[in-house]
Amino acid sequence: MAKGAKRAWQRMLSGRRLDLLDPTPVDIEIGDIAHGLAFVARWNGQTHGDWGYSVAEHSLLVEEIHARANPDCEPRWRLAALLHDAPEYVIGDMISPVKAALGSEYGEMDARLAAAIHRRFGLPAQLPAAVKRAIKRADRISAWLEAVQIAGFSRAEADRLFPVPQPEILQGLEIRLRPPLETRNAYLLRFSQLIAEIDGRP
Repeated sequence: MAKGAKRAWQRMLSGRRLDLLDPTPVDIEIGDIAHGLAFVARWNGQTHGDWGYSVAEHSLLVEEIHARANPDCEPRWRLAALLHDAPEYVIGDMISPVKAALGSEYGEMDARLAAAIHRRFGLPAQLPAAVKRAIKRADRISAWLEAVQIAGFSRAEADRLFPVPQPEILQGLEIRLRPPLETRNAYLLRFSQLIAEIDGRP
């Protein structure tokens, strides 16, 4: 790094050095993603409960909602749903009002990281538009459920801000609050299960 240049990389627990401005797939490790997301709180930490509601927990919920809403979906697109917020393991979770205030730079950094993460795990750098829309819908349904169950929103307020989910999509779903390391392990397990499905392994 040249003298006076600003550092744009982060040392990961795996030992990888991830350049946030020019990320490459070789510097992406699922262990780093799972660990980071398990310690990043959704809703800026403004949720009820003894544990923060992590992005890793949210990602598990989004993947499940996406699978329920799209039962014939290929395993690789379920993996994409699990990884939909993966860039936040290094750039954090910004609530929508903050993203709007920051402008395009946050979105561009998120997109670069997402492309590198997708390539690392065998997904196209840019997801097909229909897949992206389906995952976004699952993401927003998850946000509705989180809003009314743990984030202090009234039902009427959540109904105005997020798509109201069909009852069958939500049946049996619950918001889980647990220690970060339990969530990290659950995220890694689900990742391994999806990779095995993609690879055709039992």
